[in-house]
Amino acid sequence: MVDFTFYAPTKIYFGKGKQKLVGKIIKDYGFKKIMLHYGKGSIKRSGLYDEVTESLKENGIEYTEFGGVEPNPKLGPVRRGAEICKNENVELILAVGGGSVIDSAKVIAEAAVCDTDPWEFMNKTKIPEKSLPVGVILTLSATGSEMSASAVITNEDGGFKRGYTTDFHKPLFSILNPELTYTVDKFQTACGIVDIMMHTIDRYFSETKNVDIQDNISEGLLRSVIKTGKDALENPEDYEARANLMWAGSLSHNDITGAGREWFFPCHQLEHEISGRYDFVAHGAGLAVVFPAWAKYVYKSAVERFCRFAVNVWNIDRNLDAPEKTALEGIYACENYFKSIGMPVRLNELGIGDEAFDEMAEKCTFFGKRVIKPFIDLDKEKIKEVYKLMLD
Repeated sequence: MVDFTFYAPTKIYFGKGKQKLVGKIIKDYGFKKIMLHYGKGSIKRSGLYDEVTESLKENGIEYTEFGGVEPNPKLGPVRRGAEICKNENVELILAVGGGSVIDSAKVIAEAAVCDTDPWEFMNKTKIPEKSLPVGVILTLSATGSEMSASAVITNEDGGFKRGYTTDFHKPLFSILNPELTYTVDKFQTACGIVDIMMHTIDRYFSETKNVDIQDNISEGLLRSVIKTGKDALENPEDYEARANLMWAGSLSHNDITGAGREWFFPCHQLEHEISGRYDFVAHGAGLAVVFPAWAKYVYKSAVERFCRFAVNVWNIDRNLDAPEKTALEGIYACENYFKSIGMPVRLNELGIGDEAFDEMAEKCTFFGKRVIKPFIDLDKEKIKEVYKLMLD
């Protein structure tokens, strides 16, 4: 285990009807003027918008609005949101939505209190020194952004999708009512299941030894998501399934499973180039394609780790004479699970061929400035080989 600092300051309000408390929560913190940030209108169709604004009004909270956040949130709207906050003297941003809305709010919150263009944070040429606080009402179990230190934004100029981590990204509070996810369709629910699993898996596949506590937490979380994910898909209004899925999403990305490890998020890095280049690709769907290919490319360099994954997560009997076979069976078990919940596992299912592999691999290495770890150092040519496996 390596040295670590674990910091999870976000206050969680979990349960039925908790969104109705948002005005009082904000009032108790002492904020008087906020920006209400949301997506493309689903919170209005569901009635959540009315519940939130009524609570704000009842508690004397003044608000300005900025809606229209798209999946794979874009840099242009982030810039506009920061200007709104400056012009309106906003004291807190309330993100009502899923990961895209929350990530957008996080970066707006940092850009709103400085003269730095937010893309400089994303490409790591500047480091944020302060931020407006962010509150969250979560409507989708997926990204874990409601408790995480990360945010991902796409620059429309060139299709660059980049993320960065800072403690400023951790929300002040997050309201988690599983009932708000009842109306999430099967495709987006499945995308969320994959994203939750991959936030755990991308930390789990590490070269750091002696992290048994984190391994056990990770494996238990994955087993729970595998079961409750299926339950939520079969019965969208199964409160217990939605509740377990929602809490798993938060725990998968608040770094409790990553503390004490060196981790590199290889599958996320590879997927960002796919959904950055092809904006119609949902992040979870892209990850479902990436993991089997990446795993098949690297598993022989980490047989014991993949064997543990197969045995402890997928209940596969260990073949003592052929550990590589056990490792590969675990990879196929995960791939087949993704298929069973309606996720693509090959690029052609997304309508994507090999036309941009060279460009994506070049971007993924930051134009030759890095390799993708662990187990095998993936340079541009090796990344292209992994992308090719996504076609087979």
